[in-house]
Amino acid sequence: MKILNIADMKLGWFIGNFEPCAYRTDQFEVGIKEYFLNNFVQEKPHFHKVATEITCIYSGEVLINGEVYKSGSIIVVEPNEVIDFKPLTNKVVTLVVKTPSKISDKFFTC
Repeated sequence: MKILNIADMKLGWFIGNFEPCAYRTDQFEVGIKEYFLNNFVQEKPHFHKVATEITCIYSGEVLINGEVYKSGSIIVVEPNEVIDFKPLTNKVVTLVVKTPSKISDKFFTC
């Protein structure tokens, strides 16, 4: 058994083909992401050429591609689909799974 802390992981990502991680695999990535409205830096629209990304909004509300999603929403983004993301409430918590875990598979549109 090993005990780790999410605070020691990179931006909430704790399973995948990267370091540091709790479990290393190239099959998928898992991350718990927290966003705070008062210090959020807008992420540029991006896409993945290989990976499918599944995001579950655990708490809060977000704006994705011009649509509002609330707690309980699950958004599946297929390869080559462009996505943008903006929190609408003070704190947003998401659980994100991406498959496969491929380094350098994030491309910005601008």
